[in-house]
Amino acid sequence: MSPIPFEVCIDTVESALAAEAGGASRVELCSALGEGGLTPSLGLMQVVRSRIGIPIAAMVRPRAGDFCYSDDEFEVMQRDLLALKEHGANMIVLGLLMPDGTIDADRTRVLIELARPLPVTFHRAFDMAKDARASLETLIQLRCERVLTSGQEKSVLEGLDLLVDLVRQAGDRILVVPGGGITERNLPRILRECSPKEFHVSASGTRDSRMEFRNSRIPMGRTLAASEYFVSVADSGRVRRFRSLAD
Repeated sequence: MSPIPFEVCIDTVESALAAEAGGASRVELCSALGEGGLTPSLGLMQVVRSRIGIPIAAMVRPRAGDFCYSDDEFEVMQRDLLALKEHGANMIVLGLLMPDGTIDADRTRVLIELARPLPVTFHRAFDMAKDARASLETLIQLRCERVLTSGQEKSVLEGLDLLVDLVRQAGDRILVVPGGGITERNLPRILRECSPKEFHVSASGTRDSRMEFRNSRIPMGRTLAASEYFVSVADSGRVRRFRSLAD
């Protein structure tokens, strides 16, 4: 059997290098993974593109929160998409919903057309959609190449039954890419039961801050956020283990 491609979601140059060193097939480049992944800055896109040779799937998500966007936010998405495309993205990742929980087909179509000839992944906004099976058919009609999903549950393992059904429903019309809570321990079961053609992981770890002086009294973000003195990065060792399992 051929190795199964997999992507690693990242939000730093350091993580991009680790993902490539570990054998990732591509990276999903975001900012703010702690918020679920937002549009990366143009500077981050440019530096990552200059430092790695594997494909980059670039996130287009203008803010945290839901996936129902205003006209202004949609304009931001269009401009961001074109900038990322111009500066070396190999794939575009996006997701838009209507207030009633259906796919925002009209706006998604516009973004897909702007992305061409690059392939498009509809991200885990799909997991917030009202009807997974109907939403999958909508994305197929829009000629979206991939959909990233945990099976509308907190993790792939919890959503495995639906994922199996979605993979069967999709056939060769769209790639259903499992993502969300995949670990080295549960990946063999997911591959065995779901038979995906690709999968998506974070392969995350932490490293200690380089700071010697530390003021621990003041958090720079939300009170319950992780300390500024622990940096979340992709772990090349974990990526290698995923690569071994995928092979």
